[in-house]
Amino acid sequence: MRRRTAHAAAAIAGGGALLLWPAFLNGYPLVFSDTSAFLEQTAAAGLLAWDKPVVYGPLLHAFHWHLCLWPAAAAQALLLSWLLWRTGRMLGRRAEAGAHLLLVAGLCTFTAAPWFASLLMPDALAPGLVLAVALLGWGDPRPWERAALLLVAALAAAAHLAHLPLLAALLLVLAVARRWRGLRDGTLALGAALALVVATNAAFHGRVAVSPYGAVFALARLVADGPAARTVEERCPEAGWHLCRWAGRLQTDSDEFLWSPDGPVWAPRPDGAASPRGPVGLAQEAEAILRETLAREPCGVLRAAAANTVRQLLTVQIGDTLGPQHLRESVARALTRSFPAAESRRFAASLQFRGALPAVAAPFLWPHLPVLLAGALALPLMFRRAWQGGDSALLGFLLCAAVGVLANAAVLGALSGPHDRYGARMAWLLPLAGLLALRRRRGVIAAAGRPTPIAIGSAAL
Repeated sequence: MRRRTAHAAAAIAGGGALLLWPAFLNGYPLVFSDTSAFLEQTAAAGLLAWDKPVVYGPLLHAFHWHLCLWPAAAAQALLLSWLLWRTGRMLGRRAEAGAHLLLVAGLCTFTAAPWFASLLMPDALAPGLVLAVALLGWGDPRPWERAALLLVAALAAAAHLAHLPLLAALLLVLAVARRWRGLRDGTLALGAALALVVATNAAFHGRVAVSPYGAVFALARLVADGPAARTVEERCPEAGWHLCRWAGRLQTDSDEFLWSPDGPVWAPRPDGAASPRGPVGLAQEAEAILRETLAREPCGVLRAAAANTVRQLLTVQIGDTLGPQHLRESVARALTRSFPAAESRRFAASLQFRGALPAVAAPFLWPHLPVLLAGALALPLMFRRAWQGGDSALLGFLLCAAVGVLANAAVLGALSGPHDRYGARMAWLLPLAGLLALRRRRGVIAAAGRPTPIAIGSAAL
């Protein structure tokens, strides 16, 4: 028993080290401009971002303590390695250190998995949420593992607002498959995540809500897609909205709408201090415009959401996570304010900060797209074989992976707009499914002979 535990610990640690190779290549954990907002959440005099729950920042703080970011990156990589180990156990006859390391090495060579495990953003937790739910449903975890998976699912869902509907979509998979115990645990995780998000918003933003100013994000998307812009044109100037000043010339790019200093969100209000600049001052008006837009053009809103979902499914490169854009005025400034000078020097020496990482990383990225395409094309075949073979565990995992990728694209593409980072963070689950299905076919199914077809929920707990 102790020997097996030691082998498992060594395999998980080795997998975690492999998953950190992009950080080692960079000379520092990968960051994004938004990483600074999460570092500021636990800074002594930090500013709270209006669009981010105060969850991922404290999770990072539990490992960096404003000293060094490497332990936080290591914790993410180890968590993913453990989830992959447990998934391998779920779909294999036994847990093998060599098989686990080979699986992780394949992911590190041919997919975006290590690039997001090394990235200090909530994106790193999204695929972990899918794996945790699959394990709750089909993994037959021991009591302590079930508790750990429930905690992982709850914290991962609370770390980013888009992860809440993602978890809800995964719960539908468990319900359809009649995995009642997993559904119960997943529902507990969703409830805990919602409670945590609402509680932190009440404590730090003074509003009892899941997303106090989320209407501004949705408005930006519908303005860029057209329906909300047409509502503004139709109702102005009689409506008296702040956005009436931009009627007929609203931005067609949601990011420009949200962040341009002279755009509708951040431009000064005519009534001055009575309505603050930014999303806080625009949120109530955004809700009103959204209601009218949904009433006027429900089909137009649905068509735009569907188009953005398809675009997001096809937008899966990781280049937008590697560059130095805005890092000097965001992450570098946060490190200077709250971390030792040595940490700022380590960040300044990284390839990413110096703008060299995209070129250095390019030779390692070219396999991602063909491997992802192969995984996506093979998915129907994997479904068919798992169904015909009566392999409920594999079928459940494939369903979770497929629904996770689709729900991720629907939520982020429709509400925020297609971005490479949003798609790439989840798309590598499809090649993972292919690797696990191949291993499963060569292992469990071959060893057991030809099983008879069974319903997916027949082995429900």
